Amino acid sequence: MRLEGTMKIDSLDILLEEELKDIYSAEKQLLKALPKMAKKASSDELRAALEEHLTVTEGQVTRLEEVFEALGKTAKAKTCKAMQGLIEEATELMEEDADDAVLDAGLIAAAQKVEHYEIASYGTVRTWAKLCGKEDAAELLEETLEEETEADQKLTELAENFINPAAEEGNDEEEKTAVSRRK
Repeated sequence: MRLEGTMKIDSLDILLEEELKDIYSAEKQLLKALPKMAKKASSDELRAALEEHLTVTEGQVTRLEEVFEALGKTAKAKTCKAMQGLIEEATELMEEDADDAVLDAGLIAAAQKVEHYEIASYGTVRTWAKLCGKEDAAELLEETLEEETEADQKLTELAENFINPAAEEGNDEEEKTAVSRRK
């Protein structure tokens, strides 16, 4: 988390607000990245999951604005460098020449990195909001935390049941081709 200027962070309330600005930026960056990831997905199931999470993320941005309002603050973003890095990694992956199923496996990994970052962030701010007596904000943040956890579980199921086995199947085909060439 990058703290702006020379502001003194001398209370959990201020730290909470700063972290919320960071998360607000992260979600807004994700709104731009998810459509690109969905477009690159070859699996219909993965594409649908990413598109669904785009809709959920739009709601999360609105909910964050409600959190700011509950705290008596104006919703304001400050650049989330962590999300920038995660999106940059996903973008580099999408530019690779990869087999469809293997790219899909990589897209799931990239999306889960994002989900894990968000789970950690929302869990933290929810706890801080509770400690600061901001129950309305804590409840809103808990709702988003649950959505992020569900998204991560959905991606895990897709990876384990469909995408990763399909990517591994591609490895098996390559090995069979290599063996037949050697004969």
